[in-house]
Amino acid sequence: MRNLTMMTDLYQLTMMYGYYKEGKMDQQVVFDLFFRKPDSMVSSYAIAAGLEQVVEYIENLRFSADDIDFLRGLELFDEGFLALLEKFEFTGDIYAIPEGTPIFPKEPIVRVKAPIFQAQFIETAMLNIINHQTLIATKASRVVHAAMGDSVMEFGLRRAQGPDAGIYGARAAIIGGCSSTSNVLTAQMFGTAASGTHAHSWVMSFADELEAFRAYAKCFPKNCLLLVDTYDTLKSGVPNAIKVFRELRARGYEPVGIRLDSGDLAYLSKQARRMLDDAGFPNTKIVASNDLDEDTIWHLKAQGAKIDVWGVGTALITSKDCPALGGVYKLAAEEQDGVLVPKMKISENPEKMTNPGYKKVVRLFEKASGKAIADVVMLDEEIIDESKPLEIFHPVETWKRMTVTDFTYRELLQPVFVEGKKVYQAIPLKEISEYAKKEIGCFWDEYTRIIRPSEYKVDLSQKLWEMKDSLLKSNRSRTAK
Repeated sequence: MRNLTMMTDLYQLTMMYGYYKEGKMDQQVVFDLFFRKPDSMVSSYAIAAGLEQVVEYIENLRFSADDIDFLRGLELFDEGFLALLEKFEFTGDIYAIPEGTPIFPKEPIVRVKAPIFQAQFIETAMLNIINHQTLIATKASRVVHAAMGDSVMEFGLRRAQGPDAGIYGARAAIIGGCSSTSNVLTAQMFGTAASGTHAHSWVMSFADELEAFRAYAKCFPKNCLLLVDTYDTLKSGVPNAIKVFRELRARGYEPVGIRLDSGDLAYLSKQARRMLDDAGFPNTKIVASNDLDEDTIWHLKAQGAKIDVWGVGTALITSKDCPALGGVYKLAAEEQDGVLVPKMKISENPEKMTNPGYKKVVRLFEKASGKAIADVVMLDEEIIDESKPLEIFHPVETWKRMTVTDFTYRELLQPVFVEGKKVYQAIPLKEISEYAKKEIGCFWDEYTRIIRPSEYKVDLSQKLWEMKDSLLKSNRSRTAK
């Protein structure tokens, strides 16, 4: 496990120093980590990811002697503060929504309750980890949804923005539904499937294409998948692949398939499928790559492309159309005289206003179908009675209301650290991916579709709405004086 303690913004340390100098460092506070929907985000939902790495980060929080020496060299902090950093550890509570859960804007993904000295410091690293992995898991979920049940392979490592983005982006892609990754280190670290065949350079390194295919089949008779577009897909690549497949079968092996990496994938896949079927290889897979994303896959499916497996690289690992999630970490409450007092950021931009208080997130489900109805953000002490009708309403357009009956519910935030002690149990990546698939299946298609999805309801409880309204009115009264 790596120590990422110094992976922070300097202003976290300067604020900590200020809390120390002002005698506020032990004040209990509550922070919420959530995301605002960025303008470039076309999905109605996101897939929570990155919690396991957050846990590792918190477990390894400690300043080394070299760290202290570096901070001393900045000439910003006194020795009393540096002595506190030498003994720094997290002693608070962290609750989080499990990885693989569909989440929506403005609902807490992580809730932190701790002394402000600690809660402030962990902001940057947590945002870095959760923003990135949630972004990539969400992109992967959209790509997988577009593939309509076909397997999707992640292979964006060479285009990822650095080693960590490649390693943990691939992990997030598996959470989002990809069946495998080309990244061998990710497969090794997290126990997921690795996939890959050969490049055009393999074919070009031999005297001719047929010789290259025969050599590859000789090396990998049980896993022979040939890249057929180096010279001419239909006149050379597929016919040569068929020759080698017949030779493989004569030796007692069945081929896996072919890969198309250029050209009109709809046309080429249809022609290749016909050729393979006519040659007696109806079970041979056709794999496609070539700068794919969910929109391209969606349209290729609509055109009847005969593609069984999709390889997606750059667009997935970089989340090309939405390069940042927009996650933020905001103060929601602070302790005064032993009581948690709600805090709220107020802005002329309604999108930047926050929800106050010590909150939880509840997901409502129809009893009959098991489908999600809405999420309700509410104060932690509030209780829902399933035996009674529940009225929910839009938090801004409050006249939009509905009464929910015959429902069940689940609280989404789960304990991760309690009084500094880890209570989180690590979950194998494969299980997280299976959980994510099950959870996304709890939503009606209109919320998960690729184009113009409907907006899923995320409401505030009446009590939380009234708290927020009271704080807004109180602020107006103060500013009017």
